[in-house]
Amino acid sequence: MKNKTKFIPTPKPTHFKATEAIELMTFLLAKMGGMSRNSVKSLLAHRQVTVNDIITTQFNQVLKINDIIIVNSSRGNIELTHPKLRIIFEDAYLIIVEKKEGLLTVSTGDNDETTAFSILRNYVKKSSHQNRIYTVHRLDRETSGILMFAKSREIQLALQEHWHNVITRRVYVALVEGKVENEQDKIVTWLSENEKSLKIHSSNSDNGGQQAVTHYRCIKSNEKYSLLEIELETGRKNQIRVHMEGIGHPIVGDKKYGASVSPIARLGLHARILAFYHPMTLEIVSFETPVPSVFLNLFH
Repeated sequence: MKNKTKFIPTPKPTHFKATEAIELMTFLLAKMGGMSRNSVKSLLAHRQVTVNDIITTQFNQVLKINDIIIVNSSRGNIELTHPKLRIIFEDAYLIIVEKKEGLLTVSTGDNDETTAFSILRNYVKKSSHQNRIYTVHRLDRETSGILMFAKSREIQLALQEHWHNVITRRVYVALVEGKVENEQDKIVTWLSENEKSLKIHSSNSDNGGQQAVTHYRCIKSNEKYSLLEIELETGRKNQIRVHMEGIGHPIVGDKKYGASVSPIARLGLHARILAFYHPMTLEIVSFETPVPSVFLNLFH
């Protein structure tokens, strides 16, 4: 006797709009033409359901009135698991990740070094070889924190060309040497790059460089170190590192910009908060990561 295999047809891409506050599971059971709970859970597990263009796997997510639910015919991207990169948010247009220190954002040469870009490129291609990923901005190799990537060239260009209008808030935390004299302050200088040393230099007057504005406030301090919350008004290359050296409190582990100690065996800089206008919904979205525990351990 031959074994019979039962094939459950996968539904075609279907759009729904929620008309009341209701759990996603209850909604799909009512809308999907007699599918079982296990079949609905399978759709969710295979990342085939989006709510307002965001892939969701939570069957008990509560929908709001006018939420748009799409059930796709193909499986979505599988979960990304990588020790150096964690996805915070993903929709049809963007991927927001938290990068660990030691990982480049994108390759700087022709080598095959693993980067945040290469990890995400391989990730999106697992669901379709036609999928692409585009770099929007960068973090230094030894800086950890939030990075944004686009899923199309059009979204990348829209974000990059209007960056200063799109971004509403960029907040870092920096672990610096010594106890800062001012609890909070605003730093304004002009930055220029030495083409030979590739080091950024700061000047108190306009010498043909770019104006850089940094705001900071002290969160914690002791006699050896200070933990600063830093908000950027401009986003110049190495701006925070140069400004911290300029006030006599270089970032720990930053030998290039004046550091003499490295108590946490890494650069003490973390991109903690990123808020911006979503390029499609035009709503302000904000993403936040915790202060790395190795920063806080020095103040226990």
